[in-house]
Amino acid sequence: MKQAARSRRQESSEVLDALKVCLPSFGGVAAFSAVVNILALTGSIYMLQLYDRVLSSRSISTLVGLSLIVLAAYLLQGGLDALRGKMLARIGARFDELLSRRVFDLVAAMPLKGAKSSESLQPIRDLDQIRGFLSSLGPTAMFDMPFMPIFFVGCFIIHPWLGWMSVIGGVVIILLTLYTDAKSKGPAYELAKSGAERQMMAESSRRNAEVIRALGMTNFLGIRYAKVHTKHVDAGLVSSESTSGISAFAKVFRMVLQSGILGLAAYLVIQGEVSGGSMIAASIMMSRALAPIEIAVANWKGFTAARQGYHRLEHILSVVPAQEQRMPLPGPKQRIVLDDIYVGAPGGQQAIVQAAALELRAGQGLGLIGPSASGKSTLARAIVGVWPTLRGDIRLDGAAVEQWESDDLGRHIGYLPQDVELFDGTVAENISRFRHEPSPESIIKAAQTAGAHELILGLPDGYDTHIGEGGASLSGGQRQRVALARALYGDPFLVVLDEPNASLDGAGDEALNGAILSVRNRGGIVIVITHRPAALGNVDMVGIMEEGRIKALGPRDEVLQSVMKRNATPAVPPAAPRAAPGTSLREVG
Repeated sequence: MKQAARSRRQESSEVLDALKVCLPSFGGVAAFSAVVNILALTGSIYMLQLYDRVLSSRSISTLVGLSLIVLAAYLLQGGLDALRGKMLARIGARFDELLSRRVFDLVAAMPLKGAKSSESLQPIRDLDQIRGFLSSLGPTAMFDMPFMPIFFVGCFIIHPWLGWMSVIGGVVIILLTLYTDAKSKGPAYELAKSGAERQMMAESSRRNAEVIRALGMTNFLGIRYAKVHTKHVDAGLVSSESTSGISAFAKVFRMVLQSGILGLAAYLVIQGEVSGGSMIAASIMMSRALAPIEIAVANWKGFTAARQGYHRLEHILSVVPAQEQRMPLPGPKQRIVLDDIYVGAPGGQQAIVQAAALELRAGQGLGLIGPSASGKSTLARAIVGVWPTLRGDIRLDGAAVEQWESDDLGRHIGYLPQDVELFDGTVAENISRFRHEPSPESIIKAAQTAGAHELILGLPDGYDTHIGEGGASLSGGQRQRVALARALYGDPFLVVLDEPNASLDGAGDEALNGAILSVRNRGGIVIVITHRPAALGNVDMVGIMEEGRIKALGPRDEVLQSVMKRNATPAVPPAAPRAAPGTSLREVG
């Protein structure tokens, strides 16, 4: 218990801090609520005056005067109520503004921490739920509740029996609300969880629509989706059934209570203990006293969702804290060193890459080959700072990659992942990494270095061509060339290319080798991971990875010759060695 309490105290307070920033605005809402609740007495007072003063005096002028005053009071109440609603909407927008960028950083960082797709998008849904509740009528109930005793006291003033009936009715409704909350917590959580799973599956199917149609997977995935959807619907039924009976009873109880106080007041009128106007006034006062409770009940689902979202968001913000401001470091220009590093997948402790050590200096190029699942891509992710090391350090000019701001480090790194992903936008925006007002010369230079300039000019709108989500309007080779230009944008010191020629033809291979040579000639370092020997033409070093370890590392020709000797057999004719490098590399890679 003590550890749990300590853990809660240590959790991030960023969400609470954002709410505190909005406190002055909440103070304005509270002030408006006070006036609105005082003006809510207008109806009761008007009824009392009509029955006890106007009807007995039969004065038309008194009736007109009272009616005009009441009309003004109602107009003022309605205007203040509308302003209160607008203020709450702006509070919700302000709260969202304070946390939206931080939540986006979470969404971008959580997959690197081993989170599932549905979990990665949960912070956005949580923020939406909190903002939605803050912008709704739900918070008005909390501001109105402190004024409930005024109306209960008014009922007691008219007659103690009416007062006690109002108080007992309010207590019963509150107990029903608390019971509803207790019953709905578990089902509401399961409903949100199954909804996220369904959304994740639908999004995955949308992204892979071509594969699903081409491989005839529509029916099979439809069956799987139906199971997930049925699970979500069942969770919705359980959530609804857990509270529907209570809600129906509460609704009937409120109607019985409303009629009951009229009946009790009528009895007291007959007994001569209260006037006819008091009967109507008591009914209005009790209705107003219970109004905040009824608003709270009506918005209880939104409150529950916002509360769960608050706790989830507060927790995840503490698990993935904001990156501290770091001292800006000069751009690397000399070397990269891997000091006996161990790397595993995010969220796991199993090392995929073990005891990897190497040093590359400015102007060098390394080709990394090896069989599938030997750890090459894992090593690439660690080198560019995407996956953290379990042990050991990766240093650029002596500074560990963790010492850099992520965006600052990214300016000095070019990375082409094995699975190329482009973003919805123009070709120029993708190449420039969506920089604000990038230099057109830098974009064109990167495209020319990647051998993609002529290719881009052949597109319908050239560099201004919108490529759609994931680069849907481009072929695989075009996407890879544009992604290569993106990796080369800004002349980064370290360029890591993971299977850069997987979708390239002969001309693409030639352009790739030209790009590798250009990086080396300007004093950069390039690391190429490949299964195809065509990409090794302009590197001077080659490393071989097997079972997560760098088994061999050295000058390109020496390492490749050792590979050929190791894979040679007596059946190979003596004249074949010159053709063997391609075959050997494919066997190793």
